[in-house]
Amino acid sequence: MDLNLKGKVALVQASSQGLGKAIALQLAKEGAKVMISSRSEEKLQAVQQEFKEEYGFDIAFHVADVTKSEDLQALAAKTVEVYGTVDILVNNAGGPPGGTFEDLTDDEWEHAFQLNLLSYVRNIRAVLPELKKNGGKIINVASTSIKQPIPGLLLSNTFRLGIVGLTKTLADELAQYNILINTVAPGRIATDRVDYLDQLSADKRSITKEQVKEESMKKIPLGRYGTPEEFANIVTFLCSDVNSYVTGSSILVDGGMVRSL
Repeated sequence: MDLNLKGKVALVQASSQGLGKAIALQLAKEGAKVMISSRSEEKLQAVQQEFKEEYGFDIAFHVADVTKSEDLQALAAKTVEVYGTVDILVNNAGGPPGGTFEDLTDDEWEHAFQLNLLSYVRNIRAVLPELKKNGGKIINVASTSIKQPIPGLLLSNTFRLGIVGLTKTLADELAQYNILINTVAPGRIATDRVDYLDQLSADKRSITKEQVKEESMKKIPLGRYGTPEEFANIVTFLCSDVNSYVTGSSILVDGGMVRSL
């Protein structure tokens, strides 16, 4: 199936590693022009070099801190400068720290809001003039906490739900411009973030990380953690022209782990 992504311009946030990097790679494989971004110029350069040497893809990068409005505005402007427009935005950000209600400070709440919700708002605002010209796609990466709260991750449980509300509202507001927007929620995908969460759980319970992983896999009908590539495949489909009628949806990529309807 031709996804008709060749020549489309995709801006992928938090893409120097993990899910963002996997999404950027899959979009590049489908012929998209990709701009990657993160706070680390060193990591971005390494990804750019890897994509060139291993796959023959020329991608661009720009350093940005998603908690800073001016950085996001500059990133959007740089993408237009390099590629002429923006057709696809993938909103993504590192997860907030774990903690219970009594553990978390006002500063941690504020930072999580900036990182995991307001950054999505600002990114969309920055690229919207370009998307309105010819239509486009927005993907908001969240977490399965949008369907089932994760113990010990209060900040994620709170602000990821804000992403769902944002997505559903904008699906209505942006449809007139042929802009489709969806939330995609990863479950236990084998990334550094999930490894951190497994270690966090292990430390709290005084067991090994391997024991936590074994317990987690028993709760997943498919019996394993997913791969970043599997997650990226779903995102890439939703970014493509083949997706012409899915908008405002929340899609779980979790191997069946979440049991809610």
